[in-house]
Amino acid sequence: MMRLESVQIGPGIRQAPALAGSLAEQVYLRIKDDLFDFRMLPGERFTEADLAARLGVSRTPVRLGLARLEREGFVLAQPRSGWQVRPFDFERFEALYDVRVVLEQAAVEKLCARERMDEAGILGALTDVWLAPPAQRILDGRLVARLDEAFHCSLVAAAGNPEMAQIHGDVTEKIRIVRRLDFTKDFRVDATYEEHAAILRAVLARRADEAARLLRSHIGMSKAEVRRITLHMLHEAREKGGPGA
Repeated sequence: MMRLESVQIGPGIRQAPALAGSLAEQVYLRIKDDLFDFRMLPGERFTEADLAARLGVSRTPVRLGLARLEREGFVLAQPRSGWQVRPFDFERFEALYDVRVVLEQAAVEKLCARERMDEAGILGALTDVWLAPPAQRILDGRLVARLDEAFHCSLVAAAGNPEMAQIHGDVTEKIRIVRRLDFTKDFRVDATYEEHAAILRAVLARRADEAARLLRSHIGMSKAEVRRITLHMLHEAREKGGPGA
């Protein structure tokens, strides 16, 4: 991993509060990327000193970044033994996916019932991406993963209930660490385009029941694929002597 270089800290130099906060934010984001991209595996144990050395910073911003990640549920503090990447809890992820389905179904029903759809705004932007001809589809799985998340968040936002959108955003953040795995296979990228296009067409035609049914199926397929890939990755990590070996 590249070292954090935007803020230089020399030995024995005390950081100003604003500088410390800025660096802690950078450390937080870098560790979060490592978690989401599986450079730090679920169940893996580590220390603040390990991360500080790898990132080229002092332990203070590392400690602040980890405290924030702990509050968000991504890492666990281990008494007398440092830290641990939160192990996968499939029951928790199943519950979060269930909440996501409920919210998104309610959103499309509300959206389809609105007197006027903003087809030139959010829905127009979604149409440009997901109804594009096959030759114009994006094939980069990492980018499609971000676009997929934006698709679902945008549908909820378009329903016009900011509280619903906030709760959905919180759920989205919590499942992002596994959700990205759905786009490590080319066939899932193609399937996502087809399924999103079908959902979007149903919404634009105000066919709420169909849109809700397609959403349930789409999210269910994604959840099953993510679970399968996760189990495979954890098995490979154990075979290589990684966490849990």
